[in-house]
Amino acid sequence: MDFKNMFRIKKATEENFTKVAGRQLLLLMTLGFSAFIALMIILSWATNLISENNQRADAIDPESKTITLLLGSEPPQLDSTRTTDSVSIMILGHVMEGLLRYDENNNIVAGVAEKWEIRDDGATFWLRDDARWSDGKAVTANDFVFAWKTALEPKTASEYSFILYPIKNAEAINTGQLESEHLGATAIDALTLEVVFERPLAYFEELVAFPTYNPIREDFFNSTNGRYGADVEDLIYNGPFEMSVWIHGAHVRLDKNDHYWDKNRIKINSIDMPYMTSDSATTINLFRDGKIAMIGALGSEQLDTALKERWRLLRTSDGGSWFTVFNFKQDRITHNWNLRKALQLSSDSSELVNKIIKLPGYIPSDSLFPVWLKGTNGFFRQEHPAAKIKPDAKLAIEHLKQAEKELGLEGNISLTILVDDSPGASKQAEYFQNLYSSKLGIDIKIDKQIFKQRLAKMRAGDFDIALYGWGPDFNDPLTFGELFASWNPNNNGSFFNEDYDKYVRISQTSLDKKERMEAFAKQQEILINEVALIPNYERGVVYVKDKRLEGLVRRVVGPDPDFTNVYINESL
Repeated sequence: MDFKNMFRIKKATEENFTKVAGRQLLLLMTLGFSAFIALMIILSWATNLISENNQRADAIDPESKTITLLLGSEPPQLDSTRTTDSVSIMILGHVMEGLLRYDENNNIVAGVAEKWEIRDDGATFWLRDDARWSDGKAVTANDFVFAWKTALEPKTASEYSFILYPIKNAEAINTGQLESEHLGATAIDALTLEVVFERPLAYFEELVAFPTYNPIREDFFNSTNGRYGADVEDLIYNGPFEMSVWIHGAHVRLDKNDHYWDKNRIKINSIDMPYMTSDSATTINLFRDGKIAMIGALGSEQLDTALKERWRLLRTSDGGSWFTVFNFKQDRITHNWNLRKALQLSSDSSELVNKIIKLPGYIPSDSLFPVWLKGTNGFFRQEHPAAKIKPDAKLAIEHLKQAEKELGLEGNISLTILVDDSPGASKQAEYFQNLYSSKLGIDIKIDKQIFKQRLAKMRAGDFDIALYGWGPDFNDPLTFGELFASWNPNNNGSFFNEDYDKYVRISQTSLDKKERMEAFAKQQEILINEVALIPNYERGVVYVKDKRLEGLVRRVVGPDPDFTNVYINESL
């Protein structure tokens, strides 16, 4: 055998081995890759299953009938005689019930009162005999009389005392002219409540559904030694739920009230709110991870995420009017009309809504009175259009120069904007800061406060201008018009105009619908001419919720959101 043939045999053997080994390696690689893909699919399926199970266990638990939610901020306190904010009103709407309430169709229906009669001179309410407090004791007519008298006591300093003024002598009691025993509300017996009106009015049914008209039991109130509504142990309930947990700044939990007269209507056992934050990223992550069943209002950045995630978007309107309000006290330079006029002429609500807020449903505003309010025959704003103030940079500068002369502050004007610490409010404040600085040369500082502290500073009149919103307390233009009446405790800027007060009184006392609407039109005109405020927008709300959460009610008037009719659809 020669070396040449031996080489050829060796080469052929090596080539054959290489081919066989290659095929084996390729086969092993193919099998390995297939196994890897299969493993990834199994892991992905398992992850999705775990995620879905986590969502079902955390956000909504059908077994315990518990839904988990987030609170954007702490309820400042839950004393219905002093409550003013939407967070507290939402909580109270679930744990308390007045004589009448709103149903799932936003109609006024029976609450503690099973029947009632409204007359020109007063009203009678007959209470149901199975209405109970959470300790099992009966809810009586005297519980309402005591609550109303307490709200009207000058020492209570209730900012909503004015909403009781339709009752005979209520205003005189609230201003210290009469003792509370003269209030035109009497418990005829345990289940009969008689009310005498100060003046005829057409909307008393809606008033008594507001929290200030809620009952308070006198013996329990006195036992709290001035802390009623401050903590979970300082409250007693007569509504669908009762509060079982209130860790301030961290956690609120509501459990079904077994003593509630209509408990069979309530389909869930608990509303747990273990998260309390306004941070948009945290809120989105909690919903994405299945930790909460709902985001009640999406901000612009949250909306972008929701669209990318392809979540089902739902829309509603909160019915509120949002505006810039001024401080009219003499030690504040905003009492100067020319300065306010300069700011008015520099503002553009369309730019704010379309370029800064950029959320569906928001409407640039021209008036304190929202577009949805009814007028004489149609909508109030269609029958009485608000004067449109167009931005005018040249005229704004002229008014600013006049203001500087009158104030003795030529070229040296500085203002502070008071706002919440929410992302949306901060973004709007920065817009106004840049707007007034660039157009008027005014130095604008931003005073950003947590919700509770912002309310406290407004009540104390500790602001120059503030970004402010007002939601309707009842379905009538008066709920907005009387906000700027001189006697209204919520008139935090202390605006006063004699003619304005006169027209508010007409709208309160007249039974002629046309006369009332004309009085509201005059109020609208005065607010614009006096620059009592600068209208910014009417707020639309885009929100998302777990698809299994059904029966949710969103409201323009009343506690919003309302979970009292919610149930869990386990088939979804």
